Amino acid sequence: MPDIYDLIVIGAGPVGENVADYAHQRGLSVAIVERELVGGECSYWACIPSKAMLLPGLTLESARRVQGAAQAVTGDLDVAAVLKRRDSFVQNWDDSGQVEWLDGAGISLVRGHGRITGVRTVSVTAGDGSVTELTATHAVAVSTGSAALLPDIPGLSDVDPWTSREATEAKSAPESLAILGGGVVGAEMATAYTSFGTKVTLLARSGLLGGMEPFAGELVAGQLEKSGAVLELGVSPRSVSRGDAGVSIELENGRTVVAAELLVATGRTPRTDDLGLASVGLTDGDWLEVDDTLLVRGATNDDSPWLYAVGDVNHRALLTHQGKYQARAAGEVIAARARSRAVDDGPWGLHVASADTAAVPQVTFTDPEVASVGLTEKAARAAGRRVRAVEYDLGSVSGAALQADGYSGRAKLVVDEDRQVLLGATFVGQDVSELLHSATIAVVGEVSLRRLWHAVPSYPTISEIWLRLLETYGRPSE
Repeated sequence: MPDIYDLIVIGAGPVGENVADYAHQRGLSVAIVERELVGGECSYWACIPSKAMLLPGLTLESARRVQGAAQAVTGDLDVAAVLKRRDSFVQNWDDSGQVEWLDGAGISLVRGHGRITGVRTVSVTAGDGSVTELTATHAVAVSTGSAALLPDIPGLSDVDPWTSREATEAKSAPESLAILGGGVVGAEMATAYTSFGTKVTLLARSGLLGGMEPFAGELVAGQLEKSGAVLELGVSPRSVSRGDAGVSIELENGRTVVAAELLVATGRTPRTDDLGLASVGLTDGDWLEVDDTLLVRGATNDDSPWLYAVGDVNHRALLTHQGKYQARAAGEVIAARARSRAVDDGPWGLHVASADTAAVPQVTFTDPEVASVGLTEKAARAAGRRVRAVEYDLGSVSGAALQADGYSGRAKLVVDEDRQVLLGATFVGQDVSELLHSATIAVVGEVSLRRLWHAVPSYPTISEIWLRLLETYGRPSE
């Protein structure tokens, strides 16, 4: 006989945990399925370990930029201590604490690989080969996340390349590291490993941090080069091979880069390749398209809502905090439908809104940091918005100048000229991540420029950049 629950969640990362918790708090019985570690990618191989690896180097550089403190810095980074501290944040890849949380929350854990076998049915195969059959009375939620995408480059699969997982769980720093990809993962790992003393070469066909405002990639690239990294931008690998000297990457321009290890950070792919989607009319390996209640479109028995996709797997916004935002909404929706309550635009949690698409905040923990929310100027114009953008040198703000000697940074606002509200904001500089939530509130809340003039920033702090940007824009029209 199958085990029966109101809701079955496949994937016990932060997203799946939140779907399960919110639904359970609203009266549903819930089982969560996990084949690896409870806590998922973010807890053990992404957000948490990467930031633990980055912070010591960033802190050291911050001290070196303040006279008085700089004279006290007499040594280099202790890489072994950095990695030991990283291990403490991932509990040495032991999920017993997370399992204890599930038990306390009243959520059942089923260990193994979950596959959908039909409408509201899931089969879970454990490591020992035993199979548990689960049936949901109301819904199944897929929160399996995404995995590193390996591009089709001759020889790449044969050289045992690193992905973000190997980079964040490494037990030591290699002498040299080539990084393929100029996105967030590539830029952050270049920052971390350069601080470890590793000789880093970053290869990026489309430049660095290409989806952001142009000055973000330029400022980060400048600091990476100053720190000793080599940037090969606008190049593509032709082939990859491994020999006694390490991994050789032959470029299309005829040059060859050799490094002890190769990290591939060229994108993500959905973890749906062995999920059983074909059993309900979908395609294995695809991203799952959802509506604003996170309901999967096109599943068998679609007229009776039951299959949800939450987090990276739906390709709306591949960020842990956005996935958790979706998860809260999904838990509310599933519980509401299970209790035959209307799902409408009333309570905040019953639909994901523009905060999931046009107002996504993100921090890239490079040196300098990049903090952004909403649309870039290019994206806003492409969307047909009538916009005006204003920029300001962060280093000329008193609070920033006090924060670091020779502070270098830039800020930009993208303004909707028709509605006189912010569509996007980008800050690049040391410690700018703490500026981001104020910008997120302004964008999501559609706070008018006239009201923002009355949000007085404290002096002398980096937040004074808000006043300088508003002054640059000028008084808004009536």
